Amino acid sequence: MPKAYIVGRVSVNDLDTYKLYAAKATEAIAKYGGKFLARGGTFEIVEGEGRTRNVVIEFESFEAAKTYFFSPEYTEARKIRFPVSIGDFVIVEGV
Repeated sequence: MPKAYIVGRVSVNDLDTYKLYAAKATEAIAKYGGKFLARGGTFEIVEGEGRTRNVVIEFESFEAAKTYFFSPEYTEARKIRFPVSIGDFVIVEGV
């Protein structure tokens, strides 16, 4: 079974509140078996639009990634993120 990745691109408007979201999201990621491959860090927009923060999280399967994303724990974390950021998230199956 191929691994899956959640790719998130986020523009953050309130970093202090976003840190609260990140702490809760990190707990949920660990609970559901996710592993950060990229989290913030230096980036360069080489084509198209970008956002201020980029994240890639690896999961053992597409279903595991979906289970995390729609979990009660991450749903609660997202409620913190929504008012202070704009984000685009996709789940993509690996090869």
